[in-house]
Amino acid sequence: MTENILHHLGVSDNKVVKCAQYEAFEFELTAPGIVTVRNGSYADPENHEYRVNVKGGIPVCCECPADVHHDEPCKHRVAIAIRQPVLTAATERPVTDGGPLRPDDCSCWSVDQELPCFPCFNADFDTPNPEVPE
Repeated sequence: MTENILHHLGVSDNKVVKCAQYEAFEFELTAPGIVTVRNGSYADPENHEYRVNVKGGIPVCCECPADVHHDEPCKHRVAIAIRQPVLTAATERPVTDGGPLRPDDCSCWSVDQELPCFPCFNADFDTPNPEVPE
């Protein structure tokens, strides 16, 4: 599966793949589909932290300068692509004891009571948030 993702990303630079494999990356799922990647290989890792957007199981963009200014995917996107547990966590919707989490910007209270607000609809909810008072 990793080869398919790397092929889909269009990775042709072996240096990027090697960096993605061997640098001390730390990953944090900061929102559904958003992974914060911190590079612990640097003396100041807090200055080497970037968010990567994952859609449909593919790391599609990163806010780092390399991804913004070059045609090839950056090492942060490749690092996620080659780590199946991180990719799976970013792709699957988080579930708690109460079911899937509603988005933080839910505004179901201000819309039609039979339809979810746009943030909830965009997060694949078919009904309004039942936790919002009427």
